[in-house]
Amino acid sequence: MTEYGRGPGSEPWHPEDPLYGDGGWGGQQGHAGPPSSYGGRQHPTQQSQYGEWGHEQQDGYGGQHPQYDQHGNQPSPHYGQQGHQQYDQHYAPHAQEQQYQQGGWDGTGAQPQVPYADPADPYAQQAMAYGAEQPDLYGTPDAYPPPEPPNRRTPESEQRPDWEPEPDPGQEDHAFFAGGEDEDEDAPDTDDPNEGRGRGDRKGRGGKGKGAKKRRNGCACLVVALVLGGGVAGVGYYGYQFYQNRFGAAPDYAGNGTDETVTVEIPSGAGGYDIGRALKKAGVVKSVDAFVAAQSENPKGKQIQAGAYLLKKQMSAASAVALMLDPSSQSSVLVKPGERNAQVYAAIDKQLDLAGGTTQKIAAKEYKSLGLPSWAKNSSQIMDPLEGFLYPGTYPAAKGMKPEAVLKGMVKQANQAYSRYDLAGNAEKFGLANPWELVTVASLVQAEGKTHDDFRMMAEVVYNRLKPTNTQTNQLLQFDSTFNYLKGQSNIHISEKEINGNKSPYNTYTHRGLPPGPIGNPGDDALKAALNPTRDGWIYFVATDGMNKTEFAKTYADFLKLKEKFDASSGH
Repeated sequence: MTEYGRGPGSEPWHPEDPLYGDGGWGGQQGHAGPPSSYGGRQHPTQQSQYGEWGHEQQDGYGGQHPQYDQHGNQPSPHYGQQGHQQYDQHYAPHAQEQQYQQGGWDGTGAQPQVPYADPADPYAQQAMAYGAEQPDLYGTPDAYPPPEPPNRRTPESEQRPDWEPEPDPGQEDHAFFAGGEDEDEDAPDTDDPNEGRGRGDRKGRGGKGKGAKKRRNGCACLVVALVLGGGVAGVGYYGYQFYQNRFGAAPDYAGNGTDETVTVEIPSGAGGYDIGRALKKAGVVKSVDAFVAAQSENPKGKQIQAGAYLLKKQMSAASAVALMLDPSSQSSVLVKPGERNAQVYAAIDKQLDLAGGTTQKIAAKEYKSLGLPSWAKNSSQIMDPLEGFLYPGTYPAAKGMKPEAVLKGMVKQANQAYSRYDLAGNAEKFGLANPWELVTVASLVQAEGKTHDDFRMMAEVVYNRLKPTNTQTNQLLQFDSTFNYLKGQSNIHISEKEINGNKSPYNTYTHRGLPPGPIGNPGDDALKAALNPTRDGWIYFVATDGMNKTEFAKTYADFLKLKEKFDASSGH
């Protein structure tokens, strides 16, 4: 019985042996003990130790099944074949080479004849020890190294294949996947395309060496640094913006601005933020918040009106607010309630630096394109089709602007104001033909009245005199304001001769009913009074002080008393 549990003779281990099936050369490295003959490999007998080695190599690579002898028994392993191969690998390299030369695979598949192995020399060292010459099938420079048994092969982790697979272009070429190995920084560069392309070439078929990988590593680091740096910068920027928005002062210029002036138009109804946006867009202030803050800090900041302002660029917000409150900076046209169109035209010419009469000519020519409502009228009797539609208010008007642009803004405001009331329904309610006549009534109320209370009583006077049942004035309005409009004047002392000699439809002393159109631009108070007159029976009125105080009467007798009072105050 040997130390490996094998009985005497050449019989194989019995299947019932406790060590039966212990792993041998089954495609892996065996245990330190003797290899098993049942490990999936055929182990040659003493007689075929060298002659069958080539086939065993094929079995190792090809996975052939073990062979059996003529008695049906599997050949037993020889102690000298595999048990001491580790020893042979380290201490007898020459013997190993001779072993393969004598009985190994010659690379062509042919199996050379080998002498019978001496049983007394289980390690097959005699022939090699005495210099027996065997053909060196692997001695040429171009030959591959001889094959090795599994337990003598270099571990796969240390092997270098003759070739490497083509690198994945989507992975190796990327900078992040290029630096997985330690590289020699002192490795010399070479321009030779064949340099390092032999066995074990680490550069691969692409010819990309360590220098390229180092460059890719550098690019990867640069990309990471840029990403991290950009993230830090972004966080810092937005953090600063958050702090400025919550706690910091709004961006603002310093001083009273540059020498460059600019015109800024502020529309009607604009609030602080609207004004600030207009100023920022024109380059006057640096930020909207700065202007709003300055406006709130100024006690008169809320008094900024709509209009056009001549301002300087790059002004501090506080300076801009102060200048806008100064009338000298305003470049606008103010339409007062009751003001006639002729006066508005003259103001526009002056503000736009145009020759006198320019705006009036454009109005007469372009009135149809300025946005009048559909119920507006025009006839040969109407002196100005835009009369009553240049709504009272402040409008931007600066040098360089066109007159029609200014007029459009005024007509637009009139349409918006008139659209708030049911002019058609109210006109019918008071016996008027259309909204046009209702606006005309409002213009008369505005021209003759002086106060809010006057407006409602004056509206009742108009409606009472227009009634067919009026026998005291026989439907004659007899208003000085209509005659003055005709004459383009404001005279309170008109002679009967002058009045009776003029037959114009605007002369309400000689023509019954309303004049052909409005005689001015009524404001909100006059328009509301026309829609809500008093109902006390007023039919007469006299400006007893000649200017501001108006008194009303219901009878002709009371009217004469008021007339005497007027004459006394005026020296007649």
